[in-house]
Amino acid sequence: MDELIGQKPAAAAMIIDGDQASFMKDVVEASRTIPVLVDFWATWCGPCKTLTPTLEKVVKAAGGRVKLVKIDIDKNRALVQQLMQMGVPLQSVPTVVAFQNGQLADMFQGAQPESEVKKFVEALLKMAGGSMPEADLLAEAKAALEAGDGENAGGRFSQLLQENPENAEAWAGLMRALVLLGREDDAQQALASVPAKIAEHAEIASVRSAMALAIEGRNARELLGTFEARLAADADDHAARYELATALNAMERREEAADALLTIIRKQRGWNEDAARMQLLKFFEAWGFDDATTMASRRKLSALLFS
Repeated sequence: MDELIGQKPAAAAMIIDGDQASFMKDVVEASRTIPVLVDFWATWCGPCKTLTPTLEKVVKAAGGRVKLVKIDIDKNRALVQQLMQMGVPLQSVPTVVAFQNGQLADMFQGAQPESEVKKFVEALLKMAGGSMPEADLLAEAKAALEAGDGENAGGRFSQLLQENPENAEAWAGLMRALVLLGREDDAQQALASVPAKIAEHAEIASVRSAMALAIEGRNARELLGTFEARLAADADDHAARYELATALNAMERREEAADALLTIIRKQRGWNEDAARMQLLKFFEAWGFDDATTMASRRKLSALLFS
């Protein structure tokens, strides 16, 4: 996996200390070019000591697309009073005020976890018609994967994970890229390395199912002719049809694979402790719940179960 990991991009230096003398230039005028966050803090403020480093981390991750100006309220009383007269609530700190196009755009008060600060900045960038570099890189990685370029996709997903080790979509994408490159052992190693916090995320569950089905399918595919011959001799050989479905899925013949399992359910609901339905649900999870075949097959399954 190591060679897929790229170097971290250098973020522009967009974090400065401000004051009332430079507020118009550093904040109001600057916000006409890029969104500006103003962190109002104080040396005696405990929560400020937690929030400010978090703000700095998120702003650095934005790679120059947003600016952070830190202002000590005790050293800039005149500015604080002026802003309060304009309706900005600065009675308590920390208070973070976002400026865009020379205007106050949004704000929040109190220490917030990194995830919430990130959402705040993402929303601000969206209002400005932009996005975080992470979102752009994820879109590029997904496009490369869709195009079958596993090397390019893997490198981009790995870069994302350097910046955010808890990005479930990046982990799932990296594993899919490794499988595409024929590096299933590395994909399994990556799966074992997924942080526990996101281990049950839908994206991780999907790729986990896909990898398990790939192993089953590879074994079943070698006996494809055998299963077909058994079904030709006995159309009610559900075990053969089940294995055939697994092989067809491994060959990306999704609709046929789903139909084979649906046939078992139609002919003998509950066969082998409901194995056909459970396997079909695994297919859905592996394909993705918004996949066209998943949606069509789910409708067919519902029709069978509620008929």
